[in-house]
Amino acid sequence: MDLPPLIQDNIGEVLVKIIGFTDLRRSVLHGNIHNLHLPGYTPQDLPVLEFAEILNGAVSEHMRSQRLMFQDTVHIRFGPNGAVHIRPVIDEYAKTLLDSDPDEYLELQIDRLLENTLNRIVAEQLVRQNAEVTGSLPQANVNEVMTGDVFLDDSPSRPESMD
Repeated sequence: MDLPPLIQDNIGEVLVKIIGFTDLRRSVLHGNIHNLHLPGYTPQDLPVLEFAEILNGAVSEHMRSQRLMFQDTVHIRFGPNGAVHIRPVIDEYAKTLLDSDPDEYLELQIDRLLENTLNRIVAEQLVRQNAEVTGSLPQANVNEVMTGDVFLDDSPSRPESMD
Protein backbone atom coordinates (compact mmCIF):
# COMPACT_ATOMS: atom_id res chain seq x y z
CA MET A 1 0.00 0.00 0.00
CA ASP A 2 1.61 3.25 -1.16
CA LEU A 3 -0.14 5.94 0.88
CA PRO A 4 1.45 9.23 1.95
CA PRO A 5 2.24 9.33 5.71
CA LEU A 6 -0.48 11.92 6.47
CA ILE A 7 -3.18 9.70 4.96
CA GLN A 8 -1.85 6.65 6.81
CA ASP A 9 -1.94 8.54 10.14
CA ASN A 10 -5.51 9.70 9.46
CA ILE A 11 -6.64 6.19 8.55
CA GLY A 12 -5.22 4.98 11.86
CA GLU A 13 -7.00 7.74 13.77
CA VAL A 14 -10.36 6.93 12.16
CA LEU A 15 -9.90 3.21 12.83
CA VAL A 16 -8.99 3.81 16.47
CA LYS A 17 -12.20 5.82 16.90
CA ILE A 18 -14.19 2.97 15.32
CA ILE A 19 -12.62 0.48 17.72
CA GLY A 20 -13.38 2.68 20.73
CA PHE A 21 -16.95 3.09 19.52
CA THR A 22 -17.38 -0.68 19.16
CA ASP A 23 -16.00 -1.22 22.68
CA LEU A 24 -18.58 1.15 24.12
CA ARG A 25 -21.38 -0.27 22.02
CA ARG A 26 -20.55 -3.78 23.22
CA SER A 27 -20.94 -2.59 26.83
CA VAL A 28 -24.29 -0.95 26.09
CA LEU A 29 -25.61 -4.02 24.23
CA HIS A 30 -24.43 -6.33 27.03
CA GLY A 31 -26.33 -4.12 29.46
CA ASN A 32 -29.45 -4.53 27.32
CA ILE A 33 -29.15 -8.30 27.63
CA HIS A 34 -28.26 -8.40 31.32
CA ASN A 35 -31.05 -6.01 32.32
CA LEU A 36 -33.88 -7.29 30.14
CA HIS A 37 -35.72 -8.77 33.13
CA LEU A 38 -35.61 -5.59 35.21
CA PRO A 39 -39.08 -4.07 35.50
CA GLY A 40 -39.38 -0.95 33.38
CA TYR A 41 -35.93 -1.37 31.79
CA THR A 42 -35.39 0.83 28.74
CA PRO A 43 -32.83 -0.50 26.25
CA GLN A 44 -30.21 1.83 24.83
CA ASP A 45 -27.80 1.86 21.95
CA LEU A 46 -25.10 4.15 20.71
CA PRO A 47 -26.00 6.53 17.88
CA VAL A 48 -24.51 4.34 15.13
CA LEU A 49 -25.76 6.34 12.13
CA GLU A 50 -24.70 9.61 13.76
CA PHE A 51 -21.21 8.19 14.28
CA ALA A 52 -21.04 6.92 10.68
CA GLU A 53 -22.06 10.36 9.40
CA ILE A 54 -19.31 11.98 11.49
CA LEU A 55 -16.73 9.62 10.02
CA ASN A 56 -17.99 10.21 6.47
CA GLY A 57 -17.80 13.96 7.04
CA ALA A 58 -14.29 13.73 8.47
CA VAL A 59 -13.03 11.67 5.55
CA SER A 60 -14.73 14.01 3.05
CA GLU A 61 -13.14 17.01 4.76
CA HIS A 62 -9.77 15.27 4.59
CA MET A 63 -10.18 14.70 0.86
CA ARG A 64 -10.99 18.40 0.35
CA SER A 65 -8.49 20.06 2.68
CA GLN A 66 -5.97 17.41 3.80
CA ARG A 67 -7.13 17.71 7.42
CA LEU A 68 -9.17 15.27 9.43
CA MET A 69 -11.87 17.13 11.32
CA PHE A 70 -14.48 15.48 13.53
CA GLN A 71 -17.65 17.52 14.11
CA ASP A 72 -19.53 17.36 17.42
CA THR A 73 -23.17 16.27 17.28
CA VAL A 74 -25.99 16.06 19.79
CA HIS A 75 -24.77 12.72 21.22
CA ILE A 76 -21.08 12.68 20.29
CA ARG A 77 -18.42 15.17 21.41
CA PHE A 78 -14.75 15.27 20.55
CA GLY A 79 -12.37 16.57 23.17
CA PRO A 80 -8.67 17.26 23.56
CA ASN A 81 -6.05 14.59 22.88
CA GLY A 82 -8.41 12.50 20.74
CA ALA A 83 -10.99 11.94 23.49
CA VAL A 84 -14.52 11.12 22.38
CA HIS A 85 -17.60 11.31 24.63
CA ILE A 86 -20.64 9.39 23.41
CA ARG A 87 -24.08 9.59 24.97
CA PRO A 88 -26.26 6.47 24.50
CA VAL A 89 -29.75 6.92 23.10
CA ILE A 90 -32.98 5.16 23.94
CA ASP A 91 -33.61 2.32 21.50
CA GLU A 92 -37.34 2.64 20.81
CA TYR A 93 -37.45 -0.35 18.46
CA ALA A 94 -35.77 -2.62 21.02
CA LYS A 95 -38.10 -1.28 23.74
CA THR A 96 -41.12 -2.22 21.63
CA LEU A 97 -39.70 -5.70 21.07
CA LEU A 98 -38.84 -6.12 24.75
CA ASP A 99 -42.44 -5.32 25.66
CA SER A 100 -44.03 -7.50 22.97
CA ASP A 101 -41.61 -10.36 22.24
CA PRO A 102 -38.67 -10.83 24.65
CA ASP A 103 -37.24 -13.70 22.58
CA GLU A 104 -37.11 -11.53 19.46
CA TYR A 105 -35.62 -8.72 21.57
CA LEU A 106 -32.84 -11.05 22.69
CA GLU A 107 -32.19 -12.12 19.08
CA LEU A 108 -31.92 -8.45 18.08
CA GLN A 109 -29.36 -7.76 20.81
CA ILE A 110 -27.32 -10.84 19.86
CA ASP A 111 -27.40 -9.86 16.16
CA ARG A 112 -26.21 -6.38 17.06
CA LEU A 113 -23.42 -7.78 19.22
CA LEU A 114 -22.28 -10.01 16.37
CA GLU A 115 -22.33 -7.13 13.89
CA ASN A 116 -20.46 -4.93 16.37
CA THR A 117 -17.84 -7.65 16.94
CA LEU A 118 -17.30 -8.03 13.20
CA ASN A 119 -16.85 -4.25 12.85
CA ARG A 120 -14.26 -4.28 15.61
CA ILE A 121 -12.36 -7.24 14.16
CA VAL A 122 -12.17 -5.58 10.74
CA ALA A 123 -11.04 -2.25 12.23
CA GLU A 124 -8.41 -3.98 14.42
CA GLN A 125 -7.03 -5.87 11.44
CA LEU A 126 -6.83 -2.67 9.42
CA VAL A 127 -5.03 -0.93 12.31
CA ARG A 128 -2.52 -3.77 12.45
CA GLN A 129 -1.95 -3.59 8.69
CA ASN A 130 -1.57 0.20 8.89
CA ALA A 131 0.89 -0.21 11.77
CA GLU A 132 2.96 -2.63 9.71
CA VAL A 133 3.09 -0.13 6.84
CA THR A 134 3.76 2.97 8.94
CA GLY A 135 5.46 1.53 11.99
CA SER A 136 3.29 3.96 13.98
CA LEU A 137 1.68 1.50 16.41
CA PRO A 138 3.71 -1.22 18.13
CA GLN A 139 2.15 -4.60 17.34
CA ALA A 140 2.22 -5.81 20.95
CA ASN A 141 0.37 -2.75 22.26
CA VAL A 142 -2.32 -2.22 19.62
CA ASN A 143 -5.17 -3.16 21.97
CA GLU A 144 -3.88 -0.88 24.75
CA VAL A 145 -3.54 2.06 22.37
CA MET A 146 -7.03 1.58 20.96
CA THR A 147 -9.11 1.45 24.13
CA GLY A 148 -8.13 4.51 26.13
CA ASP A 149 -9.74 7.50 24.43
CA VAL A 150 -13.49 6.92 24.05
CA PHE A 151 -15.89 7.41 26.96
CA LEU A 152 -19.56 6.92 27.65
CA ASP A 153 -21.23 10.14 28.66
CA ASP A 154 -23.72 9.28 31.39
CA SER A 155 -25.37 12.69 31.32
CA PRO A 156 -29.08 12.94 30.53
CA SER A 157 -30.12 12.62 26.90
CA ARG A 158 -30.81 16.35 26.41
CA PRO A 159 -28.64 18.35 24.00
CA GLU A 160 -28.22 21.24 26.45
CA SER A 161 -26.40 18.95 28.92
CA MET A 162 -23.52 18.58 26.44
CA ASP A 163 -22.37 22.19 26.95
